[in-house]
Amino acid sequence: MKSKAIIILAIVAILTILFCTPKVYAENKVLDSKIESQLVEIKEHEAQTIEDYQARYGSEAYGTVAYILELVRAWSIPLCFLGIAIGAVHKSILGIRKLDTLEKGRGMVVMFITILLICQILPLAFALVVKFGRG
Repeated sequence: MKSKAIIILAIVAILTILFCTPKVYAENKVLDSKIESQLVEIKEHEAQTIEDYQARYGSEAYGTVAYILELVRAWSIPLCFLGIAIGAVHKSILGIRKLDTLEKGRGMVVMFITILLICQILPLAFALVVKFGRG
């Protein structure tokens, strides 16, 4: 008896969800002209930056990789500092009561410092190998 009631209730719930959800229609003009022009400016600026890297490194592939490594270098700083701060909270505040959380915090701090160092040195190493490693 209870299983029939549960099945009927589940069917009613599914039908209610299917037929009573509001319909959402997309509007044709999503972006206004000011935002659209800003997006076009950003796209053109980034395309020019990629072309500058390609000209500097003498190859389309090397220039694109150098551009991506430069973006990784720039974005790694705030993200790794955030990770180091979270690890410090785990280590200092939460790790007082739990030893495993203390070790987790230490591991996070070491990991994010290592990632930060790798992301900062990798573009330099790539530039040295491309400039002086290619014969």
